[in-house]
Amino acid sequence: MELMEDEEVIDGLSVGKGKHGCKHYRRRCRIRAPCCNEIFDCRHCHNEAKNTNELDDSERHEIPRHRVEKVVCSLCDYEQDVKQVCERCGVCMGDYYCDKCKFFDDKTEKKQYHCDACGICRIGGRENYFHCDRCGSCYSKSLQDGHPCVENAMHQNCPICIEYLFDSVMDIAVLPCGHTMHQACLRQMNRHSQFCCPICSKSTQDMSMYWERLDEEVFLTPMPEEYRHKKVWILCNDCGTTSDVNYHVIGQKCPECGSYNTRSTCAPSTGRLAEPMSPDGVSPESVGPSISTSVGSLPNEMGT
Repeated sequence: MELMEDEEVIDGLSVGKGKHGCKHYRRRCRIRAPCCNEIFDCRHCHNEAKNTNELDDSERHEIPRHRVEKVVCSLCDYEQDVKQVCERCGVCMGDYYCDKCKFFDDKTEKKQYHCDACGICRIGGRENYFHCDRCGSCYSKSLQDGHPCVENAMHQNCPICIEYLFDSVMDIAVLPCGHTMHQACLRQMNRHSQFCCPICSKSTQDMSMYWERLDEEVFLTPMPEEYRHKKVWILCNDCGTTSDVNYHVIGQKCPECGSYNTRSTCAPSTGRLAEPMSPDGVSPESVGPSISTSVGSLPNEMGT
């Protein structure tokens, strides 16, 4: 009997491919958690059930992924030691398999690879990423010669949603200052006109066009005569320079780098918060807000 030209031949290893798994991964096995001895589709399913959604604080825990020893074939329900091919029905339980992470995935288009330095599997293709020892994680090769290193930058929680970044399955943004956060969280910040790094307050992209707009606004908004020559000490969030500048209600511009991403600070000689003083020695009621801005991201996809 001859097969039709468009008829696909499926070998035993490929049976059920793409038809099993959970919302996190397509795979043909489930794992037995060594911590609670229960069966779950993947570690994320376990952590959602036993940590995120667990009401009893004393019962909350996450699975120690590298200690998984047993898997259950999704096709024949046979429980066995961790391996790629089911010893009973002969099906491949994951086209991508990592014995170190006990990790299975049928969607190999994600280009999974294991990083020994990270100790986990990542996505995106080994040829597209490098491991930064100081930052403690894999970064896109586009950042290899230009990113500022921050000690263990990826071994932190996202400053917005507080999820641990190192093994997050969400895309990560590496900011020009070297700090990291979820790309989705950064986009939400930008939509709400929040453009500073939440950790160090530096601008997260080239803001020169926005500073030019503020220059125009300052020029078109002259201060009243009694405040025109008032001075205030500022610290630039972008270059770190402390300066004594003219006070303006729109914002104070750093004379060193031209940034309006500044804040009021203490005069270097007095050690106390400086206030703008009028020629007759009278302080205004308020110094006025400084502009705090930063924007953008340098993308870095990673996950497990």
